[in-house]
Amino acid sequence: MSTATTHGHAHDHHDDHHGPAKGLMRWVTTTNHKDIGTLYLVFALVMLFVGGAMALIIRLELFQPGLQFVNPDFFNQMTTMHALIMVFGMIMPAFVGFANWMIPMMIGAPDMALPRLNNWSFWILPFASGILVSTLFMDGGGPAGGWTLYPPLVLQTGNAFPFAIFAVHLLGMSSIMGAINIIVTIMNMRAPGMTLLKMPLFVWTWLITAYLLIGAMPVLAGGVTMLLTDQFFGTSFFSAAGGGDPVLFQHIFWFFGHPEVYIIILPAFGIVSQIIPTFSRKPLFGYDSMVYATASIGFLSYIVWAHHMFTVGMPLAGMMFFMLSTMLIAIPTGVKVFNWLSTMWRGSLTFETPMLFAIGFLFLFTIGGFSGLMLAITPADFQYHDTYFVVAHFHYVLVPGALFGALGGAYYWLPKWTGHMYDETLGKVHFWMSAIFVNVTFFPQHFLGLAGMPRRIPDYATQFADWNMVSSIGAFGFGFAQLLFVYVVIKCVRGGKPATAEVWDNPEGLEWTVPSPAPYHTFDEAPVIK
Repeated sequence: MSTATTHGHAHDHHDDHHGPAKGLMRWVTTTNHKDIGTLYLVFALVMLFVGGAMALIIRLELFQPGLQFVNPDFFNQMTTMHALIMVFGMIMPAFVGFANWMIPMMIGAPDMALPRLNNWSFWILPFASGILVSTLFMDGGGPAGGWTLYPPLVLQTGNAFPFAIFAVHLLGMSSIMGAINIIVTIMNMRAPGMTLLKMPLFVWTWLITAYLLIGAMPVLAGGVTMLLTDQFFGTSFFSAAGGGDPVLFQHIFWFFGHPEVYIIILPAFGIVSQIIPTFSRKPLFGYDSMVYATASIGFLSYIVWAHHMFTVGMPLAGMMFFMLSTMLIAIPTGVKVFNWLSTMWRGSLTFETPMLFAIGFLFLFTIGGFSGLMLAITPADFQYHDTYFVVAHFHYVLVPGALFGALGGAYYWLPKWTGHMYDETLGKVHFWMSAIFVNVTFFPQHFLGLAGMPRRIPDYATQFADWNMVSSIGAFGFGFAQLLFVYVVIKCVRGGKPATAEVWDNPEGLEWTVPSPAPYHTFDEAPVIK
């Protein structure tokens, strides 16, 4: 790439006359998609540890029965903040960082379509997250109504409440602007010959994710604004005393919340769809069906929201509809899983760190998918609802699902981003520590939930003590294992073995040839055997 494209094409006049901005200002004012992608990824990594620290406070308190370390109010603030930070401050920015870095290169564009909007989308994030975290230091503490912000619970938050709502608004704005940028870039800036059905799968998953974001985030904004007016302006959208209904909030929230979980997982699907063909040395099996499956998941994600609400007293027809439509989502998801397996089938497999994370993703995400099917069965859900079984389910989808997808993508593209090879041995150690501890942490929570342990409680009956202790040990192991990842990244950025253009073509010294160059044959397309 020429320096013109590397440094972005939207310099302002100051840059034109005095060379590129130096030092700190380069990062504050940058319009370059790679710089902004890096900012997103570094920010997400920081927030992983902020949200992770909150999770460890939760697990520390649950290590044994009784109230040991924090008071119940603070415990509830931790569960609420842990979720909001991890979802809006960590996993979504991480995937937007991947999108910024890779989409222009994958479609042959010089940069994102709206570079200044791109800069603003990022810089809203640290301030929004700062406001959110600052609520913990306000009178009465941070929001404690769960990440779902249900009224009337969340309205008892006190002074922190409007700040939390404002932070959620800002985080949503950042997401919406990022999504607009991605759609405009993909639709308008593809290289000649790059038809939609020739785009890498990662680009497709982000195109569909961006539409989900634009559809879902304004619904959340509306819901939290109604909470705000209920609290300060005398409306009663959600107050039964004034003719409102708190269940209305649940409908609004989950109409956002269900597409949101697919917003979180689809980019991970895209990353895994890049990694598996590379290390199988075969093209992705069933490319077109993967695209259509992703689109079906996106469409269906909007008509299943009330499966989060089977216990609110829904009519039978409603319960039947939401049960069956939820089960329908399992079909395109299953198509994707079997296509990934078929890609690996009879491939020339090697197991570098990115491939390990992709295979770990495949196996563990499927466990989360099956427990999701269990939760979709309405009569069974009456038993599972609001127990630790639900916590186990969504953490299997989000941690060895979305987070493993992100970690796999980071290892996969680090050589491309830095020009250096990361330490493969440490990468594999990081994978195995993560894979073992994530299961030690979350698998026992299935048992706890089926035995009847409720979610969001700081204290519990003694029969739940053993598995909680196991879960807490796993959580600390998993948390500290992630420090190794930080070390690997820093070591890679600072130097190491230079990465060649064929960094993933020839891991074992075998003879491979790269396919003939074309606009969309980027470094992550599968090479062909000689």
